[in-house]
Amino acid sequence: MPRATNAPASRERRKRVVDASKGYRGRRSKLFRYAKDAQMKAKYWAYRDRKTRKRSFRALWIARLSAAVRAQGITYSRFIEGLKAANIGLDRKVLSDIAVTDATAFDAIVAQVKSALASKKAA
Repeated sequence: MPRATNAPASRERRKRVVDASKGYRGRRSKLFRYAKDAQMKAKYWAYRDRKTRKRSFRALWIARLSAAVRAQGITYSRFIEGLKAANIGLDRKVLSDIAVTDATAFDAIVAQVKSALASKKAA
């Protein structure tokens, strides 16, 4: 009985990996052995850096907000505390965008936060 090698499926599987590695430099884009390793590393980095991107954007929003509220005379932590007291349901992303693009609207938000903090302190 002849030996069955499953060659078409194996070739297709290898071809899929090499095609996915298109654009890599040198043998990482041409040879299956190296393309497989390059794909594994690329997927690892992509998974890891999706989380890093979220972390770095959050840090950017906080830095922008901190600078904007310090210009108004309060600290970032007091501002967040005042947001909760004033029941303003905007997140850091939206607040930092407002601070950068629409200064008058941000001034109005800060005024609400300051009044909420003053009423909280008086009570």
